[in-house]
Amino acid sequence: MEKMQLICANCMDYFSEIQDNSIDLLITDPPYKVTTRGNAGNTGGMLQERIFNDGNVFAYNSTDCKEYAPEFYRVLKDGGHCYIMTNHKNLIHMLNTFEQNGFHFIKSLIWDKGNKVMGQYYMSAFEYILFFRKGKGVRINNCGTSDILSVKNVKTKGKDGKNLHNTEKPVELMQIFVENSSKENEIVLDPFMGIGTTGIACKNTNRKFIGIEIDSNYYDIAKSRLM
Repeated sequence: MEKMQLICANCMDYFSEIQDNSIDLLITDPPYKVTTRGNAGNTGGMLQERIFNDGNVFAYNSTDCKEYAPEFYRVLKDGGHCYIMTNHKNLIHMLNTFEQNGFHFIKSLIWDKGNKVMGQYYMSAFEYILFFRKGKGVRINNCGTSDILSVKNVKTKGKDGKNLHNTEKPVELMQIFVENSSKENEIVLDPFMGIGTTGIACKNTNRKFIGIEIDSNYYDIAKSRLM
């Protein structure tokens, strides 16, 4: 396959194109509902103009992890690692769903974002990354990596000074996962690609990348950054 394979589609429609046991590493920040607290919080997808009271603040955050967890398991190789970003509202549901679909839960990692978001109870300064494996246990490449990852939450700006993606994750963060859980020329999949941050981490470290993004605007930005 090509080094960078980008697809503009709903990943649920594209998974049939990906063979069983063909992906070495899966990293993604899927769309999910946020906690209602008077701000957008942190989630994947396209930010809408207004914030809805039920937590649906993005155009594409209606997909339940029950839909994609079986596909994640099917395409991942035995011994492959899977990193899923989430928040406390969805933590238990996502953890239970992935275990019910065959994944082994290794541990929860913490992304210390270096900034705070206002809330009604405590200010939010971190995000969860659920770390799973399929099948046999395979160590990460750098066992000295802390489970608290302090990486500044810096967004890429467009010419108008606005964020290209309001929940973009840092390349440095994604590169930690890529380097720890894959080898050069192995295939990394991000089925909720956004603007291609995981792809840049793969490009920096000589990995092959498959990225899927439903939003055509984000897809075009990812393509301009990667191709």
